[in-house]
Amino acid sequence: MASSFRRKSERSLRTVLVGWFLLFALAPLAFLTGYSIVRYGQAIDRELGHRLEGNAREIATMLNEFRLTLIQHRDRYKSDPAFVYNLATAQLDQLAPVAKNWIRGDIAGEVTLFSRTGRMLLSESRTANGDLRQFNPPSGSGIFISEENLNRLKAQNEANFVETSASGKISLILLSKILTAAGKTAGYTEQLIGIDQDFLKGLRNRMKVELVLIRKAGSVAVSTQTDFYDYPKDFFHTYLQPESVAGFELSLRGNPFEFLMYPLHWGKSDFYIAIGASKSEAQATLKGVNYAFYSVVGAVVVFLVAIILIISNNIIRPLEDLVQATQDIPFADQLVEIPIKSDTEIGLLTESFNEMSRQIIRIRAELRAKISELELANQEIRDAQTHLVHSSKMSSLGQLVAGVAHELNNPISFIYSNMAHLRQYGEKLILLSEIAESHPEDVAQKKAELEIEYIKTDLPKLITSCEDGARRVRDIVLGLRNFSRLEEAKLKALDINQAIDNTLNLLSGEIKNRIHVHKVFGELPQVECYASQMNQVFMNILSNAVQAIEGPGTIWIHTKRFGKFRGEDAVLISIQDSGTGIEPSNLDKIFDPFFSTKKVGQGTGLGLSISYGIIQNHGGEIRVKSEQGAGTEFQIILPERPDLEKLDQPLSTIVSINE
Repeated sequence: MASSFRRKSERSLRTVLVGWFLLFALAPLAFLTGYSIVRYGQAIDRELGHRLEGNAREIATMLNEFRLTLIQHRDRYKSDPAFVYNLATAQLDQLAPVAKNWIRGDIAGEVTLFSRTGRMLLSESRTANGDLRQFNPPSGSGIFISEENLNRLKAQNEANFVETSASGKISLILLSKILTAAGKTAGYTEQLIGIDQDFLKGLRNRMKVELVLIRKAGSVAVSTQTDFYDYPKDFFHTYLQPESVAGFELSLRGNPFEFLMYPLHWGKSDFYIAIGASKSEAQATLKGVNYAFYSVVGAVVVFLVAIILIISNNIIRPLEDLVQATQDIPFADQLVEIPIKSDTEIGLLTESFNEMSRQIIRIRAELRAKISELELANQEIRDAQTHLVHSSKMSSLGQLVAGVAHELNNPISFIYSNMAHLRQYGEKLILLSEIAESHPEDVAQKKAELEIEYIKTDLPKLITSCEDGARRVRDIVLGLRNFSRLEEAKLKALDINQAIDNTLNLLSGEIKNRIHVHKVFGELPQVECYASQMNQVFMNILSNAVQAIEGPGTIWIHTKRFGKFRGEDAVLISIQDSGTGIEPSNLDKIFDPFFSTKKVGQGTGLGLSISYGIIQNHGGEIRVKSEQGAGTEFQIILPERPDLEKLDQPLSTIVSINE
């Protein structure tokens, strides 16, 4: 017999041990390394964000200082009565040197003076190279403060606002109303700080960041990088969040940048500044840290693998010898032993294996002897079983033959008794024919003497009676043949309803005039089974039902589709009688071999046991319900297509009429 043991393991124990050791050793290290790398990267990003936010606050503070400085310089001239008088009377020759001195001491890039009507008197500005330039409107022409800006000064004495130009410049403007001592408007002053690309580049060189000034609508006004002027006008709109800070990443000429969008305020005018710092240096630092972490992890992995391999070899090699010896035991006729090379648990395991090997050799010899004894005992049991089955078959066959003989006796006796009359009628008819040939004149007299008219009336009745008796004999013999199905020794489709009718025909002698059979047959499919074995089941159950009814009674037979049983379509056969019933204590025993409630000599106790085996081997189930004094019901569930491999097994305990 071929061994079912695997000669080689599907997985190496060394691989499993190394894997688990690495898992438990490296998993915490890998987690710590990954966590540290992530946290370090987050810390770098957070630090970069703090730096950008600090730069943004510094710029916001610078703008506030600009505004305070403008106010301080304005208030100095605003409190000068001479300046107020000259402004109110529009004395240009007196105002020109004042404006020149004002621009020299102010941070504003341009100072403009307006009359009380809002007309420009003169403007003093500082050029890119630091020179001063004065502008006087031509006589006859007028440049006035816009109506919008004048409206800003109706309810207050100053207005801060921002103006942007298409040339890429943002102007921070402080527009002030100058009052006389009497509270009358003497004129207006405008201080302007221009923020252009050169201004932002100066901040970039000092802060080491890229700067973008963005209008409230989201378009770029001024930038240290010309690339931003090519962006869509609404590109930064999604990052604009009033009174809050938003961070985002951009790539400038292939380099990653971290940007911070920060809101700025100049009076009641709002605009934004985007401050960006390169992440290349931070990424280089992070890359170096990652490399250091990975180097340490790699060194630890190599060290752990080496240690684990050394340890696993000392443990696994003896186990491999033990596995090889264990696989050799089933095929070895001699003792298999392993040298003991260790005093650890592995050595103890090796010693235990050697002892087990010695016991196996001893037990194997004893087992061979026991097998021989069991084979002999098994043969004796089979012989006894064959004898018991034959006895049960003879008993069932005897009961069946007795019933059939009784049923055949009536029509045969009737036919036999009619034969005497038929012989007499034949003799009289022969005599009459002879007289008709020899003495025709005496035919009429002889017909009267021989009662020919009566014979003519009675003879057809006798023939019909004999034909009925012969037909009854033929039906009984045909029913017996259908029951036994001698020609159907193989698995075939069986009509369950017809099989039950055939069995009832054989039992008609015991049933008629005493038991009423109530049949409710459903439309059943053909069931694949051994027909003779299934007829034996019906015969055993129906004959038991007949014998359980003492005197008149009723047998109910129902057949129908059952639905699914163990995954297969099945049919249900119910046979119920109005007999004496079964005691509750005997219900669990009725399918046991040799158990019988009948008197000695009236049964072997194998009928229901054999029926149970037949149904089980057909993949079905037989159930019983009984109430003492009210009758018994047997239910048979039978698959329409049983397991063919199971049916091909020998049914050694089944009694068939074929045998």
